[in-house]
Amino acid sequence: MKRMMLALLSVLVLGLSMLTTAAAQSKGVVYYLVPTLLDEFQTGSVGALEMFLKQTGYEMKTLNADNKTDMQQSQMNDVIALKPSAIILAAVDFNALKPSIEAAREAGIPVVEFDRQITSTMSDFTSVAGTIEIGHVAADQAEAMLKAKKGDVSGKILQVLGDPGDPYTLDIQKGFEEKMKAFPGVTIISVPALQWEASNAGTIVSDQMLANPDIDLIFLHAAHLSVAAVASLEAAGKKPGDVMMMSSNGAPVGLDLIRKGWLNTEVEQPLYAQAAAVAMFMDKIVGKQDIKAGEYDVLGLKGVVTIEAWGPNIKIPGAAITKENVDNPAFWGNMKPPAGTVESVK
Repeated sequence: MKRMMLALLSVLVLGLSMLTTAAAQSKGVVYYLVPTLLDEFQTGSVGALEMFLKQTGYEMKTLNADNKTDMQQSQMNDVIALKPSAIILAAVDFNALKPSIEAAREAGIPVVEFDRQITSTMSDFTSVAGTIEIGHVAADQAEAMLKAKKGDVSGKILQVLGDPGDPYTLDIQKGFEEKMKAFPGVTIISVPALQWEASNAGTIVSDQMLANPDIDLIFLHAAHLSVAAVASLEAAGKKPGDVMMMSSNGAPVGLDLIRKGWLNTEVEQPLYAQAAAVAMFMDKIVGKQDIKAGEYDVLGLKGVVTIEAWGPNIKIPGAAITKENVDNPAFWGNMKPPAGTVESVK
């Protein structure tokens, strides 16, 4: 009996020791306010941020706003009252969340902007894809596709944006259109899919194909919108390759549509690297330490930190995915998270 009691005591002591060690290793709780779980990029961002933050010692909790601005504002108020180590925000509406960001920072809580850049007020860190550059890459792809089809860079492009309250889609549009200005023979029809709803994108494609049956290329600003676009094209009797298509963000559904022949190009948004960058700088963010401008290796990609009017900003490049490289495991849409771990920037 005495031996059993000693053994039980040893187990209890070991268990308490492990709990104490785990608690000591945790640097605090970080809340991630995700705008929606409607598409694979958003669901993927939750897993990636949680994984990388855990590697650098932080616990993460997630709140989903279901694409509702008022809900995200309420969530910000609730989280501020909890006084977490930091808040990561992917804003539903970049203008409407400005007062909430300011309230959090006034309460001493650092705010990180993830994926959706907010320039109207100060934040402690921003991690984004090079969205204007994604537009540039898309324009290069459009130029090549139109030239291959028609012999010159001319024709009609339907550009299906996401929600106009999201700077991600506005920057892609800006980058795409500024580079396509070099080709006056190209007409671009731009229509937003409100709230990033795939059904809205499907309706846009259906309506525009009736109004403009000579559309040569459809450019959608997210892969999940392309799924609805394909359904509309199929309903109109189209087959893969009848209308050239490309989209951006690199989601699994986009890569699948490339393999099926519907999409010519998917311009990747580097999800894993964007999330890893947040974790790499979290110690400095929480400690309110200076973040230096310069180049940083983020999972093998060149991340560039600049100090902007709205705070430190890291921009990470994307890449064009085609049938030639679609199976590359480096693309997040192939759902193979990086095997290595990230380390905090010193």
